[in-house]
Amino acid sequence: MLKIYNTNMETNKIEEIKEFKKGSWINLVNPSETEIKKVCESINIEEDFIRYSLDYEEKARIDQEEDDGTILFLVDVPIIEKGEENDVYTTMPLGMIVVRDDFFVTVSLKKNKIIEDFEKKKIKNFQTYKKTRFIFQILYLNSSYYLNYLKQINKETEIAEYILKNSMKNKELLKLLSLEKGLVYFTTSLKSNEIVMEKTMRGKIIKLYEEDGEILEDAIIENRQAIEMAQIYSNILNGTMDAYASIISNNLNGVMKFLTSITIILAVPTMISSFWGMNVGLPFQNSPMGFVIMILIAVITTIAVSWWLKRKDMLN
Repeated sequence: MLKIYNTNMETNKIEEIKEFKKGSWINLVNPSETEIKKVCESINIEEDFIRYSLDYEEKARIDQEEDDGTILFLVDVPIIEKGEENDVYTTMPLGMIVVRDDFFVTVSLKKNKIIEDFEKKKIKNFQTYKKTRFIFQILYLNSSYYLNYLKQINKETEIAEYILKNSMKNKELLKLLSLEKGLVYFTTSLKSNEIVMEKTMRGKIIKLYEEDGEILEDAIIENRQAIEMAQIYSNILNGTMDAYASIISNNLNGVMKFLTSITIILAVPTMISSFWGMNVGLPFQNSPMGFVIMILIAVITTIAVSWWLKRKDMLN
């Protein structure tokens, strides 16, 4: 998908346009080969700058073309993917390309809320031609979404824990495992993003304006807070998973112990009756009360064994 936006200098409003106009914002979401070639030929940049952003394995970094001054800012943004059982929290690359002083390009594999907020004009003081501010606004909004998703993860963890307290279901355990993986992805991506922002803060990559520098500082603060939250939630979730693993193992041991005790108890009358079923001379075999006596012996022996197992805490 290819869309081009431009700030109307007369009305100061964002408009979607069809031509590549200087000062415009070009947004690519999972672009086709035709769209990639069209953009690269129209604004004169290398295709690699766009393809880097479409590689799921690419890490956050800054790449600069020394010849023409084109700069690629690559950061990880949080997304929620639909899984078979649960929603999956993960990250994907978002490329921001500053094409000289002419164009600003964003590239992503999928739609994400960060870019959608700009498309829906939810961001204040946003102009397509102010590229430095645009980058910092994206970085700040990205950090904010990390914090929001981390809060969602914490709420979902609490709900899963509440359900698990009443019933040990595999679905909820798998949910916790999925959330734990999401926190790992978030922590790794946040740390990579921090490196990009710190490098940008030095002012050697792109010119820093005083009014825009505060946005970047706020973005760095939000990102650090998100890193701390992700680490805290990850530690809590790790402890919770370990605790439930111990509980499940203990419950299984209890069940096995109980079933073993029941097997022993049931074996007692079976063993006694098998003795009296042998084709040899046995006590009470000629007595008219022999059957009753045998039943009483089996009952008394069973009660004694049950009492002994109870004392040994084998029937709890």
